[in-house]
Amino acid sequence: MNQFVNESDVLVIGSGAAGMTLALHLNRKFSVSMLCKDKPMEGSTYYAQGGVAAVLGEYDSVSSHVADTLDVGAGLCNPEIVAFTVKQSTKIINWLVELGVNFDKKVERDGSTAFHLTKEGGHSHRRVIHAADATGKEIALTLSEHLKSRNNVRLFPKYVAVDLVTKDSLGLRGKDCIGAYALNLKTKKVEIFKAKYVVIASGGASKVYQYTSNPDTASGDGIAMCWRAGCRVGNLEFNQFHPTCLFHPNAKSFLISESLRGEGAHLLLPNGERFMHKYDERKELAPRDIVARAIDHEMKKLGCNSVFLDISHKGEKFVRKHFPNIFSRCLELGINITTEPMPIVPAAHYTCGGVVIDKNGKTDLPGLYAIGESSFSGLHGANRMASNSLLECMVFAKSAAEHIENNPRVLPEKYRIPLWDDTQVVSSDEEITVSHNWRELRALMWDYVGIVRTDKRLQRARRRIKVLQQEIEDHYSNYRISSDFLELRNLACVADLMVRCALQRQESRGLHFTLDYPNQSEELRNSILTPSSFN
Repeated sequence: MNQFVNESDVLVIGSGAAGMTLALHLNRKFSVSMLCKDKPMEGSTYYAQGGVAAVLGEYDSVSSHVADTLDVGAGLCNPEIVAFTVKQSTKIINWLVELGVNFDKKVERDGSTAFHLTKEGGHSHRRVIHAADATGKEIALTLSEHLKSRNNVRLFPKYVAVDLVTKDSLGLRGKDCIGAYALNLKTKKVEIFKAKYVVIASGGASKVYQYTSNPDTASGDGIAMCWRAGCRVGNLEFNQFHPTCLFHPNAKSFLISESLRGEGAHLLLPNGERFMHKYDERKELAPRDIVARAIDHEMKKLGCNSVFLDISHKGEKFVRKHFPNIFSRCLELGINITTEPMPIVPAAHYTCGGVVIDKNGKTDLPGLYAIGESSFSGLHGANRMASNSLLECMVFAKSAAEHIENNPRVLPEKYRIPLWDDTQVVSSDEEITVSHNWRELRALMWDYVGIVRTDKRLQRARRRIKVLQQEIEDHYSNYRISSDFLELRNLACVADLMVRCALQRQESRGLHFTLDYPNQSEELRNSILTPSSFN
């Protein structure tokens, strides 16, 4: 039975930018096990188009980047965390360049070359460094190549984490995290991963919504597991909806990068009129919450299925050079963006809240860290500024790696994790209920906990989520688990936490807009939930 126990110094749950950056910054003396839910890199990092926000231009400054982030965050950013993150941005970019990330460059008037920086919503300067319109893919591939040379890092593809293991869950004194159970999708068996340090790098929870720009892996697994283990979560009412996802039956949530608007693309109504000037003086480059609400309002007012984004006036040469992937994908779907506008709609994109951490990525449980989109660091406040997400991933991954190295832990042999017992359950012949509940949960979150909310809608969502959670618990008690079921279980947990946070916030701020409280309160507070308060 020992073949089901995997031991390492560090267990990383997730294989995106956050997880890979942490593994690469750790000293090679640390053995690392990295769980990949699908194949390696199948996460939000790989699909990120825009870029990384960093202080690189001669006219830019740390203070300007900080000020923009605080402004977009609508008063809820932690100024200390914002400054901590932005001050490391140049070093992070230099590190990526040293690794070989091929960022776009331009030729200056004197014949020299410099990085091509673009501008996105909320930024007062061009500070977004990018690799055409596939920055995440370029970074992910580069980090992955370097991981291959690390013989201390072992990848476990097709493994889905089930739950964290703590001293408390074993009936021992203390809440230290000492590992996790994970389902091997190839063998259908649950295995034990024992570790001195566990790092949650599993991404956000945008799959809780019916329409999202995220890959299928974004089901809030890390947030839900940390909550069940006893960690606080915060600000989960702030779900960012990207304003521009391609509206096409075969597009499958294809994101249209904000950098198009940074380079001059216009948002148009079906009749060809621009409309963003009615909502914000920054027009198309207003923060994402403002643009998404404006589009949502116009669509509802006109009863139309989409609005349009037009960059055709920039010319074919410009468009094909700067946005080759978007151009190619749209052309495959019969849309030539060099000659016509593309239909777009808002879609769930980023989870601004998550597991409460400090600047070292530490959670409430000793030995447990959370980094990237699964965490709540205080950087984003009530609304994430464009291209700050990849920066956060790598800054906090580096910080967590350094903290792990400087704080040695030893797990006594007496911490023996019992094997997973599925002898009292049977294989399910009711998988249709899983798929049905999955669809229902995502639809009700889109309808009741979307871009515009009311207390009535939130209460309705909460009642139905509670019913779903009871059905999920009954299924968990009687049937063997599957990947789809685990994702449903985690999404239902995070959906409930999102609604609880939203009901606490009796104001409209940033990404949380409610018709019952349309004004912004003078009080500044985060929505923090503590597991012990709900037991």
